[in-house]
Amino acid sequence: MEHINRIEIQGRVGIVRTNIVNDTMVANFSVATDFLYKGRDGSGVNETTWHNVVAWASREMPDLRRITKGTPVYVIGRMRSQKSTSTDGTERYFYEIMAQKVQILESEQPES
Repeated sequence: MEHINRIEIQGRVGIVRTNIVNDTMVANFSVATDFLYKGRDGSGVNETTWHNVVAWASREMPDLRRITKGTPVYVIGRMRSQKSTSTDGTERYFYEIMAQKVQILESEQPES
């Protein structure tokens, strides 16, 4: 049986943080995606979901310094869950996308 862990998202970048880890740049950024649907009363509803993305500099990545707030991006990667424990002992889980490919879009459509 083959296991698949793949996610593709397309949206706009929110907060961006970049760091250097072992001489390699890593970018942590959020991406907003929208889902549009009709509500019970027939009016349009826009549901925005924020995704956390981690991208390590590589040949498959664009210059990570070009990723800024508002940049439209297309991201392919895998989901990873992380657990952290706060100072009061409360455990929290969060999910992030480990990017394998990030494409900075000039338009809203990814290249094929």
